[in-house]
Amino acid sequence: MKTPVRLMLTGGGTGGHLFPAIATAEALCRRLPGSEVLFVGTKRKMDKKSLEQYGYATRSIHSKGLKGKNLFSLLLGFGVLPISCLEAMYHVLRFRPDLVLGVGGYVTGPVVAAAKLLGKPTIIHEQNSVPGLANRKLGTLASRICLSLPGSEKWFPGKKCVLTGNPVRNAILSLARQEKTQEEKTLTLLVLGGSLGAHRVNELVTGAFGLGLPDLATVKVIHQTGPQDTKKVEASYRQNNISATVSPFFSDMAAIYREADLLVSRAGATTLAELAVLGKPAILIPYPYAADNHQQKNGEFYVQSGGALMFVEKDLTVEILADNLVRLLGNRQLLEEMGVAMQSRAFPEAAERIVDECLALLGSKPVLDTSS
Repeated sequence: MKTPVRLMLTGGGTGGHLFPAIATAEALCRRLPGSEVLFVGTKRKMDKKSLEQYGYATRSIHSKGLKGKNLFSLLLGFGVLPISCLEAMYHVLRFRPDLVLGVGGYVTGPVVAAAKLLGKPTIIHEQNSVPGLANRKLGTLASRICLSLPGSEKWFPGKKCVLTGNPVRNAILSLARQEKTQEEKTLTLLVLGGSLGAHRVNELVTGAFGLGLPDLATVKVIHQTGPQDTKKVEASYRQNNISATVSPFFSDMAAIYREADLLVSRAGATTLAELAVLGKPAILIPYPYAADNHQQKNGEFYVQSGGALMFVEKDLTVEILADNLVRLLGNRQLLEEMGVAMQSRAFPEAAERIVDECLALLGSKPVLDTSS
């Protein structure tokens, strides 16, 4: 198939949903130059800014989450649902997509449902080990279901499922293809708490470096704090004479990943997919309030390979974290072995595989393109 495609993407509103959508759009536009992409999502400024940075047009609809909400929020969510569906139908009719791809999040429901009602082929992609409410319900409607992790198929009609992996952005793939240097540099720890940061992760890591252990004194730290803790974290590193780069959010993740020898991170699906492609070992601290405890279940897939350690947040102390940082950062060979194990769980062709499934739905025989 060489004809450009009009693809409508929908999902949000976290980076975990957004970045795989961007990766898929990049892969489609490389495969079929001239293809048009429209992203229908939430009104989050971060989503719109990220998408515009990649040059994709955006539209938004009024939509509210339903799972885990109190009675008032539930009533509000159900009340806005008819408006969501009408707005979604308007965008589908106006853009006239050849295909609609949902990548999860409550905004996905009305858009994929509207597309199905209007006779458009629909496909959903699930990043997590346990699907969210929207994708779970859409499983019966969608023509195809792309999965990131084995075992997720039990939540969906099995005949529709295909294991593609979780797409990562082209900048991350390009970094993964670069030859790794063997230089003996100062070891760098990268700390990630998700797109909004993680207060407890910030406390644990700064507390570990605050113990004054000689083995951690020379480690460089790059720390994404989120918007609330930046000044406090900076002050802690400065007080303990730790060389640290601290920011609420990093936009150029490829440059940041390039420096990292070990990560302390939440266990979001997209972050894990990126770490696997890059072969980066990690200490994982899953977000304890993630729906259906999906972050811990995400992490288990990578821990089983030997590429990561995982700790339940309530059981993790500053001392336990410090001990593990010393053990891992003090053994370069172990870090290298963990990196290889992490990479064994990677799906570097995930975006291309999803594009294959999209084109198959449009009647084209899929041909995996890995030349870019």
